[in-house]
Amino acid sequence: MSSHFFAQLSRMKLINRWPLMRNVQSENVSEHSLQVAMVAHMLALIENRHFAGQLNPERAALMALYHDASEILTGDLPTPVKYQNQALATEYKKIEKLAEQRLLAMLPTEFVEDFRPLLDSGSQDAAHAAVVKAADTLCAYSKCLEELAAGNHEFTVAKRRLEAMLADRMTPAVRYFLDTFMASFSLTLDEMSQHD
Repeated sequence: MSSHFFAQLSRMKLINRWPLMRNVQSENVSEHSLQVAMVAHMLALIENRHFAGQLNPERAALMALYHDASEILTGDLPTPVKYQNQALATEYKKIEKLAEQRLLAMLPTEFVEDFRPLLDSGSQDAAHAAVVKAADTLCAYSKCLEELAAGNHEFTVAKRRLEAMLADRMTPAVRYFLDTFMASFSLTLDEMSQHD
């Protein structure tokens, strides 16, 4: 049996994020997913080390690698459009769910259940899914800081929207990450080098 699963996943690099906004540095879904995986891994470590968490950092990172995989079938619909009203958000969730199921159907049967908790948002462990969602928001916020630091004011409103989202998702681990790592995203390479 031949499977298109990984050939389809390789197309994540062709899906650009922030499609309605002018970008100083473009970002594709593949790049974003790697960054979210790294941040989710760290959030889980922070939670376990400092806040008595019982998370599996590797599971969080793996879930994050696949968190936007359905976008190879749906594209990246901008958040202001996706959540413009409840009816649109509900319909888009249905489309995402269909895309998740289509991706699972591309796998050889013996691997479907291995990938279900990675691709099917309805089958994911809630604690790890929350870490991935927080990491996703942190990465979008860091993108705003980078763009603003480069003089691109197109991201001013997005930054405010993401600050509100972070406030809603605030946990001690997210606060730790913000306080420890986020300021560097507004610095130049030379400025970061001075702090070594």
